[in-house]
Amino acid sequence: MESKNQTIITEFILLGFTMNIEINIVIYIVTTVGNIFIMLMVIINPKLHKPMYFFLCMLSILDLCYSSTVLPKLLTDLFSDERTISMSACVIQMYVILLVEGSECQLLAVMAYDRYTAICRPLHYSVIMRWSVCYKMVSTVFLSSFMLCIFPSLFSQIPICYNQINHFMCEMLAIMKLSCESISFHENLVFFISFITLLIPLVLILLSYGFIISTVLKIRSTGRSKAFSTCTSHLAVVTLYFGTVMLMYFGPSSMYSTNQEKYSSVFYVIVSPMLNPLIYSLNNREVKESFKKFLTDLEKGA
Repeated sequence: MESKNQTIITEFILLGFTMNIEINIVIYIVTTVGNIFIMLMVIINPKLHKPMYFFLCMLSILDLCYSSTVLPKLLTDLFSDERTISMSACVIQMYVILLVEGSECQLLAVMAYDRYTAICRPLHYSVIMRWSVCYKMVSTVFLSSFMLCIFPSLFSQIPICYNQINHFMCEMLAIMKLSCESISFHENLVFFISFITLLIPLVLILLSYGFIISTVLKIRSTGRSKAFSTCTSHLAVVTLYFGTVMLMYFGPSSMYSTNQEKYSSVFYVIVSPMLNPLIYSLNNREVKESFKKFLTDLEKGA
């Protein structure tokens, strides 16, 4: 971003929206505690040292980045009359959000592939999803997200003439609307990058679950519920996340207001990171057993 006016813009004003302070504090606490709980359970319990839970741990880290990048500033603004943010802090926040967005989409696709391998190719699972492969997959997720979401923006500067962002965070689409020049090229670039980072992972997820459903239907009824139980949590997270993000980035600019973008962002930046650990912990037998064991060990230690 670069300012193009007689007045050099050094900070932005986040207009945000009216939200209850207590609700935001509760959301942040639940999000932080829930995701730390998931990571703690995966680390301390050897039974959870599996690729599935390794990827779940990475998802919790991304969700923590989401909430810790946005919610503390939002809480500060709710307590203050001056909702300002410096340009450098705004740029950092925007880049972190873009990186996490791209990484989470691809990580959810990797998690779907993990479930496909476990259910459709169980005899080869330990070879296909060995730890060296898992580490490479996660590294590829972060590297490709940087190259797709961050790298192009470094060479696509937008001249900024206004300093009031109609959002509660430095979201890229909201910042683009501050330009004093045509942003049609940048909108087309965002659409192209969104197509790669959103639609391609979603197609891979749908293909994975198409094969999973086909395989599960061939299993005896006694084993179907167990096979589906490992997928329902992931499907719920995919539906919540991809549904709101795609609504955000593929809505026609002429028919899509910043207010709509702002409220859509609440779901994938605030609500989704809060619900993800709850969805996985409440619908996963191994996580619940790990939590019970953790509480029992605490009681014995006390």
